[in-house]
Amino acid sequence: MADEALFLLLHNEMVSGVYKSAEQGEVENGRCITKLENMGFRVGQGLIERFTKDTARFKDELDIMKFICKDFWTTVFKKQIDNLRTNHQGIYVLQDNKFRLLTQMSAGKQYLEHASKYLAFTCGLIRGGLSNLGIKSIVTAEVSSMPAFLEYNG
Repeated sequence: MADEALFLLLHNEMVSGVYKSAEQGEVENGRCITKLENMGFRVGQGLIERFTKDTARFKDELDIMKFICKDFWTTVFKKQIDNLRTNHQGIYVLQDNKFRLLTQMSAGKQYLEHASKYLAFTCGLIRGGLSNLGIKSIVTAEVSSMPAFLEYNG
């Protein structure tokens, strides 16, 4: 439980630090989001490499996504993804109804505009993991109400 609290604090400080050190133009142009996403990408690459070193090769993309939803997500966020949907044409939607990095924020509508900066690292985490498994992807997050819904477009 202590390691979870440390991860949440580290993540909040990382987001805060990137935004505090940024110039106004960087914030407006989305460069802070890109920085956070790139940090997550590198971490995701390393974590997947570590988690899959003793795992058999995956049969297909769906098996990889199931691994991300069950094993990867559980290791990082201490719970499985609540829902995985696909259109069987390369688009996957991962839904986490109690996303830990947003549960500390209030559920008010005024916080929706700030949610994207707290999801950028996680989008990079997934994209980096998928990249290391041979899947080139675009990972976006959508928050219609607190907490978050993550979407992966492969």
